[in-house]
Amino acid sequence: MTSGNPSPSLYNEDLAPARERKWGAFSIFNVWTSDVHSLWGYYLAASLFLLCGSFINFVIAIGLGSLVIFVLMSLVGNAGVKTGVPFPVLARASFGTFGANAPALVRAVVACFWYGAQTAAASGAIVALLIRNENILAFHQNSHFLGHSTLEVICYVIVWALQLLIIQRGMETVRKFQDWAGPAVWIMMLVLAVYLVVKAGTFSFGSEIPRDVLIEKTKDAGVPYEPGTLPALAAVAATWITYFAALYLNFCDFSRYAKDVKTLRKGNLWGLPINLLAFCLVAGVTTTAAFTVYGEVLLHPEAISAKFDSWFLALLAALTFAVATLGINVVANFVSPAFDFSNVFPRHISFKRGGYIAALIALVLYPFAPWETGAAHFVNFIGSTMGPIFGVMMVDYYLIRKGELDVAALYREDGEFRFQSGWHVNAFIAFAIGALFSSILPTFTSVLPEWWGTYGWFFGVGIGGGVYYLLRMTTRGSAVGAASR
Repeated sequence: MTSGNPSPSLYNEDLAPARERKWGAFSIFNVWTSDVHSLWGYYLAASLFLLCGSFINFVIAIGLGSLVIFVLMSLVGNAGVKTGVPFPVLARASFGTFGANAPALVRAVVACFWYGAQTAAASGAIVALLIRNENILAFHQNSHFLGHSTLEVICYVIVWALQLLIIQRGMETVRKFQDWAGPAVWIMMLVLAVYLVVKAGTFSFGSEIPRDVLIEKTKDAGVPYEPGTLPALAAVAATWITYFAALYLNFCDFSRYAKDVKTLRKGNLWGLPINLLAFCLVAGVTTTAAFTVYGEVLLHPEAISAKFDSWFLALLAALTFAVATLGINVVANFVSPAFDFSNVFPRHISFKRGGYIAALIALVLYPFAPWETGAAHFVNFIGSTMGPIFGVMMVDYYLIRKGELDVAALYREDGEFRFQSGWHVNAFIAFAIGALFSSILPTFTSVLPEWWGTYGWFFGVGIGGGVYYLLRMTTRGSAVGAASR
């Protein structure tokens, strides 16, 4: 795969098709361990476990959801392997050479927000450990800066800086970090589960938690159904699938480095349905055992580790949770905006500079901590627009182009993907209509049923992709008719 004679406004070495394919199945597997094994991932898994109401329900809902995730990731992953290009470049095929900047910036905005949120979560795990010391606790309570305790600010900046060290040398360093961090997190999760099960003296999957406690703990989970009911299980599966909405777009940022499709499939199989189900089971067992030991439902792992009698075990847990959260930040919230910002100004912004921009935005956001306010609703609104983008891109690649792309033309201003002066009107019409039903109407009006928002991403994919297909077929039919005349 080559980029031919590229236009300078569309090309730099980081955006070029991948030349070295060093990522094996283990590295692809660890993309997923890094992506889901975080404080936020654990919290979601534990919450969904409680919503299922029983072990069998959980296996069915999460298992089916994980299989769907595997299929969706394979779609975009295979495109990455075949073309060797990152997400914003692949988007040029459907949105136009310059129009692709729009979906790329949508993805980047969401990533920058969560970059800050995940960094705050990782630093919070360190803070929870440090305040076990009375002197540090007093400092934490009495010294404040930028709207936070000074200790929180210090820990945030340290964790923020550590992430920059990880990505400073590019994607190969990211791979090496994942290959180390992924197994480390799994080991710590198992240690945490075994410790609590032994202390509880029993091994179960939620049967000890009274139903009234389940209902109370899940009432604010965003799923307006009683735990264990069929609507609740459907919502659990949908929520689990939607959780990965951002990576459906930019997984090709990673799969482009895979050796071949077989390697990708093997890594995805172990990393998605198998790993996701196992991780959620461990989260469920840990939550249940913690309830038996401490008499309360603790959905946040740092809250569990803070109760440990052993300072060493608490230290090990805090460091592991911090590393896990750094992992998801690098995978989901650093690599993507690094490529996305680079795509906007290829001549001036490299992968490394794009990543620095994302990190700087997260640092600027910290004093305002928007992830702790209603601003999260804004990001969820923006994030739901990723459904139509995914629908348009996959319909274009698989149904319109049958999986065949002129890669070199993706880097030429006057090539096949110029459309209307670098913008593809059909794609933006489909995107707008899809976003109307996936985010705008569910968020700002009451014309749609209450349950619609739970499946907003799916409606975005189906409606956005469907409208795009109809527009493309109509345009193609008109072009053929004009040519015959």
